[in-house]
Formats: sequence, structure tokens, C-alpha cells
Amino acid sequence: MKIVVLVKHVPDLQSERRLEDGTLVRGEDDVLNELDENAVEAAVALAEEAGGEVIAVTMGPEDAADGLMAALQRGADRALHVCDDAAAGSDVVGTARVLAAAIRSLGEVDLVVAGMASLDGLTSMVPGAVASLLGMPSLTLASELSVAGGRVRIKRLADGFEDVLSAPLPAVVSVTDQLNEPRYPNFAALKAARKKPLDTVELADLGLDEAEVGIAGASTGSLGEEMADARGGGAVIEAGPDAGRAVVEFLAERGLLAGLER
Repeated sequence: MKIVVLVKHVPDLQSERRLEDGTLVRGEDDVLNELDENAVEAAVALAEEAGGEVIAVTMGPEDAADGLMAALQRGADRALHVCDDAAAGSDVVGTARVLAAAIRSLGEVDLVVAGMASLDGLTSMVPGAVASLLGMPSLTLASELSVAGGRVRIKRLADGFEDVLSAPLPAVVSVTDQLNEPRYPNFAALKAARKKPLDTVELADLGLDEAEVGIAGASTGSLGEEMADARGGGAVIEAGPDAGRAVVEFLAERGLLAGLER
């Protein structure tokens, strides 16, 4: 099997994120998107079971290669990095165009796996958009995943129901963090990753027009941005004989005891 896993290098959720000119600043404390760790684990496990290779693919600035290296350390066999300044600021559609073109450049593939969302944008739309552009079935939010007999089968929980879906290969699947427990790379895996191929291409190499992607091709944008006010500390009531009365008085002053019998 030839499996493509889509990954993204995103700002760390614990870091101070900021916008400049309506776009999220990247390259500062960025990490592999956590949900993509589950996607990499799923792809590598399938390749180990059925045989084949896993190719990690991303779009992003130079630092995004670190996300690909993290995927190689976790078992991917090779990686493809689409790095072009013209792609900066791409929305969902523009991003999907680039990723779909990158996947086509790899020849025939059997399966595309992605995390259900990137933790910077959280649209959950890119896997479905990629599937549409590639003309493949799209199975989303998989909490279980298996491949057999030329078909992919998933289970997912949605609105309190368990769905069981299947589709013929090739297909695109997005996965949740319920699917598996991502492996942590050991020293041998870290060392081996340095020798694995990591190719870099530009938009022109994929036959894409700059007007189709980036800010120029985006159908969405930011009208403005400002920093949210820092949250202040809450009220603290010290333990003591009068603490209970103080809590009741505090709630009463804010009308939070209305309708309750005393």
C-alpha cells in the first residue's frame, strides 16, 4: 500500500500566538499538530500490517520541515514539503488545492490519512476538500480504522450515534484522537529519520498558478484583529468559621441565588 499522511506544523497551544496582517505568525514555538500524530500512527500501523510505505506531506514555510521530521521519526518512510511564499495565507480551498496537487505528484496512492483538524484553524474541512479535488470518497472522524479487500472501513461517534462506514480505495480518511495512542520515537527512530528522504517542491513544480492559492486566491480573510484583555483573578474567600456566610453573600450580591429557597 502507498499511504499519504497529511501533517501540519502549527503554533504550540501553550505559546503566545499572534496575528500580523490578518494571518497567524508561524515559526515561533511551532510543533507537529497533535491530531496529526494520530494520523501518522494510523498510517504507519496500516503499512506495517499490510506492507507498503507512508509518505508524509505538508505545506508551509521552511520551518514546517520540522513537522515532517517529526512524522519521519514516528515511522513515515519519506516526506514531501510544499514550500512557496505565494502559498502563505491560503484558506481551506487554497490549502486543499496545494495538498491535492502534491498527492497527485506522487502517482497512484491507496489511502490518504489526516487528523480531523489542525489546532490552529480548527475548520475540519481540509480532508473533505482534498477528497473532493482528488475525486475520492471521504470518511471523516474515524475512531476505528481498518483496510481489507480493497476497502477502508471506519467507525465514528457523531451526535450520540455510532456510524460504521466503508468505501473503496483509494479514499481519504480523517481520524480523531480516540483512534490510537501515538508511539513515542526512541533514539534509533530519531537517528534513522535523518537518513530518510525529505523533498521540497514549489507551486510551479506542481503545476499550480499562484493566483489560485495564498491570499490572492483566498475567498475568506480577516477584517481586523486585536489582543483580548487579560483575565483577572477571581475572588478568593479564605477558609474559616465565616466562609460559608461569605460565599452565600457573594452569590446573593450577584443575583445567583434568585429562585432558590433559603
